[in-house]
Amino acid sequence: HLYCISVCFLLDGYSVSDCGCLRYRWIYAYAEMLVSGERIHLYHRSAGGVRGIHFSSPDTALSFPSSQILVNCDLFPKEFSIVLTLKVSDGAPKVKEQHSQKTRVKSDGRLILGLKFSGKRLHFLYKGHRGVVEHWVFRGTQLADSQWHTLVLAIGSHHVKLTVDCSSPVEIIPSRPFPSDLNIQGSRFHIGSRGLWKGLFSGLLRQLVLVPGSDATHQICPSSDPQLAALSVPPLFLDLPATGTEDDRHGNTYETEARVSVGLEKSCSEQLQGQLWFNPLKKGLYLCDGTVWNTVLEDRKRLDYVLEHQVLTTSSETHDIELFQVPGMGLMAAMAHRSASGSAVYLWTKTGFQLYQNISTNGALAWRHFSMGNKVRFNKDSQADFSVIYKWSKRRKRFVQFQTLQTHCARDWEAFNIDGHTYLAVANHRQGDKNHTIDSVIYRWNRLSKSFEVHQMLQTSGAYDWEFFTVGPYYFLVVANAFDGVTTSLDSVIYIWVNGNFQVFQKIKTFCATDWEMFQIDSRVFLVVANGHRLHGNGPSQYTINSTIYELDMSAQLFVRFQDIVTYSAVDWEFFSLGQEYFLVVANSFNGESYSLNSILYRWQGYEGFVPVHWLPTIGCSDWEFFSAKGESYLIYSSAKAPLSKVFMLKTY
Repeated sequence: HLYCISVCFLLDGYSVSDCGCLRYRWIYAYAEMLVSGERIHLYHRSAGGVRGIHFSSPDTALSFPSSQILVNCDLFPKEFSIVLTLKVSDGAPKVKEQHSQKTRVKSDGRLILGLKFSGKRLHFLYKGHRGVVEHWVFRGTQLADSQWHTLVLAIGSHHVKLTVDCSSPVEIIPSRPFPSDLNIQGSRFHIGSRGLWKGLFSGLLRQLVLVPGSDATHQICPSSDPQLAALSVPPLFLDLPATGTEDDRHGNTYETEARVSVGLEKSCSEQLQGQLWFNPLKKGLYLCDGTVWNTVLEDRKRLDYVLEHQVLTTSSETHDIELFQVPGMGLMAAMAHRSASGSAVYLWTKTGFQLYQNISTNGALAWRHFSMGNKVRFNKDSQADFSVIYKWSKRRKRFVQFQTLQTHCARDWEAFNIDGHTYLAVANHRQGDKNHTIDSVIYRWNRLSKSFEVHQMLQTSGAYDWEFFTVGPYYFLVVANAFDGVTTSLDSVIYIWVNGNFQVFQKIKTFCATDWEMFQIDSRVFLVVANGHRLHGNGPSQYTINSTIYELDMSAQLFVRFQDIVTYSAVDWEFFSLGQEYFLVVANSFNGESYSLNSILYRWQGYEGFVPVHWLPTIGCSDWEFFSAKGESYLIYSSAKAPLSKVFMLKTY
């Protein structure tokens, strides 16, 4: 694979298929050595409360095979960025270029790729056409001034760009582009030096990150502190108390020594403040703040395999599952059953879900749980022209009918709060058999009448789902428009809250949209749509189509296409995380011939987006929900074509 990682490198000692970060490499190198019982001295220096690593001597632990980072990759990415934050004294000796390596990849004694600093110049070298080393030089960078600087070197197909402290970039147009076939088999990364005194970097290094496939400048710039603009700084460097004066930041430094001890149990005290402890059982590295041990690095839960845990026989086919917690009771699940015999509420026990209450329904389509204060309430959708709100009775320990609202084949309810007020949004699917372009309604809780009242009407076309989400101070509501009576190729609409009402923010073309799921990974905001099928007029339906993930472009203030995933009449997406891993699971319901097919679990792989990792057999899958109980993680799915639901346990290691 040419692009096999996204924003950062792999952490040593973690699963080779998962993304970690090169910037932690020098810290974790010490943690690895501790397993043998050695005591390691890790030196750091600080100027005005800003920490960086200081290479007090050459160390072979800072050299490691490139295969530990670029797993299953024989070629180096042809487009990438290097982000580094450093501090070099203005009194540093002037040395020859070959004696001032910063980062390089080397194989069989020959340079493959390197980044070097010398005097007022930054050098980027790589093995080019026919093995000839290409040498690009950025002059006049003025880095040796005893101040911190953050650099972003961005390598593109036909340009090289250097940005220092978020200022205007310096650009080079090379005569030859960076090679797309730079072979790194058998190579090693060297940080700071090649394990030799000759060429040892004498400054401070705070941040070092490789970002394949993109220009990382926009990820850290603009910045309120451009000299210390951070993409990701190791936790060990973040919590040092500021000392001295402002001049310290640019001039004087002081040095501390952090000793690392090994053991299964160790108390943190004032005498141990600033000391490191490695727990080999937890595979964790911790820093003492004088009271408690703070995590620097720790092994995380990682998905190993999926195990069928419970087959739940239901009274009929199920369109929707809603999971929720009731104080004093625990985890519950409400299922919207197709039959007229009612819908069931289940309670989670040691052996799985057990029937707790049956609620009278007829053709129920969805449930939505919400709370106001300490009151727990439910909304039920049905194919009838009304929906019902149920309220939890503490005395009876049952849900009892609270309010009835007129709806039109309602497919979904969404509950949300804005400025202290509670709102409900209903997705009215159709009125009668043919009229799909109708109003869906936003209701607002009236504290005086103690009921929900109409607040706003929004025109929709065969509305199937609402999704409410926030980005910073902004409130959004997106509708999945499925069918207008003629075609499924429609605009689904994202609304934004302005002056007490929702206004159109963006329209996105969808194909029988049945579900929207919003999720965040770090600071990135995504929306994924489940597209059901393509249909126009009396033509045939196409069930094998793309569902799409969109990412919010902060600068353009629009959601833009990020990734297409082939799905089979998808009706639901569920996002969840396990430790530092992120997942999406899709409800595939029909491929044009059969309802028995795999629903697929995808894992976030950074630059590659979401990749399939598990195939789960389902029958007419209508919904997925993720939940955790007693330290274990689970998925449950409902079937719209068989009277059963299944619970899967997610086994981790």
